[in-house]
Amino acid sequence: MPMITLILCAAGSGERAKLPENKIFYEWNGMPVLSYSLSAFAPYADEMLVACRKQDEARILPLLACHENARTVEGGATRGESVQRALEQAKGDIVLVHDAARPFVSPALIEGCIESVQKYGSGVPAVPVTDTLLLAQNGYAGSALPRDMCFAVQTPQGFRTEELREAYREAAAYGALGRYTDDSGVYAAYAEAPRLFSGETQNKKLTHPEDFRLAERVGFGTDTHAFAHQEEIDRGIARLNLSYITLCGVVLPSNRALEAHSDGDVPVHALMDALLSAAGERDIGFFFPDSDPAYENANSMELLAQVMETVKRKGFTVKNASVTILCELPRLSPYIEKMRENLRRALGCEAVAVAAGTNEKLGYIGEGRGITAYAAVLLK
Repeated sequence: MPMITLILCAAGSGERAKLPENKIFYEWNGMPVLSYSLSAFAPYADEMLVACRKQDEARILPLLACHENARTVEGGATRGESVQRALEQAKGDIVLVHDAARPFVSPALIEGCIESVQKYGSGVPAVPVTDTLLLAQNGYAGSALPRDMCFAVQTPQGFRTEELREAYREAAAYGALGRYTDDSGVYAAYAEAPRLFSGETQNKKLTHPEDFRLAERVGFGTDTHAFAHQEEIDRGIARLNLSYITLCGVVLPSNRALEAHSDGDVPVHALMDALLSAAGERDIGFFFPDSDPAYENANSMELLAQVMETVKRKGFTVKNASVTILCELPRLSPYIEKMRENLRRALGCEAVAVAAGTNEKLGYIGEGRGITAYAAVLLK
């Protein structure tokens, strides 16, 4: 089997993404972008070279600790210079060059690239262009390019190492490295036309601010519980304990119970629905039906922990959450901070807001006949 070297281009600054640091450090679901790219290629590469800026090396090295075959190479002022420096150190028979900011590369795409190099000497993933492409001059549209002949090129791009190395050396000798935005251009100019194979639309390069919002999802939830009437309590329909209600896991004194199969924690129920909707799941009635005796008088904070496990399995964490509770009584302001503390701990997120208000004596809330809560969350 041929030895394979991976070159990860990681010497960017994050300027176009409007980030304060190199975009490879941006945490996606709790893990830096660079780590996703490293992990994707680890099963295939015998050697992994990360071309990076000198000032980023101290932060990159710990991310390489679990990859014994990975090391850094000081990058250059341009992508071409960075790749050439890494190529001079590459030991593999085949080299794969990949943008570190393409964390969604799939095993199938990597395998397709390697197979193309083994069969044709090169492999460049490309996807057909669906938009109309125009040649423009001085702000005016010119002729349209034939769309069926246009493709958007991706990475990884694979080549026989020595052939790509020689192409880069020639380009550098002519001072032409700055002309090319990827390796296929250098290879086409100084070796031969590279072989294309089918890329994948999800293999997106994170470049602009909107690219980093792809994995953010908004969820909204609401819940209402009525206060029980004395006759319902006498008939055993509502909870017998009239001395408290539970909101956000905090026990509050109350002279009336809430009608509920569980503990009646209205804002937590709204929050669970918001989390499940953002994760693309069904509502709490599906997961915790009130027809199931197992959830009678259930602790809603424990149910919230189960919902969080579902969210985590889907690959998300909570970026922020906001809960609003509407009721006339009891007065909630003395308990807000404790509510926030409980929710922050349950969600694993510091950016949690809890607000409380009345309904100005209007409607069932204003008449003291029930409590309604609203919740919004942002998952990343």
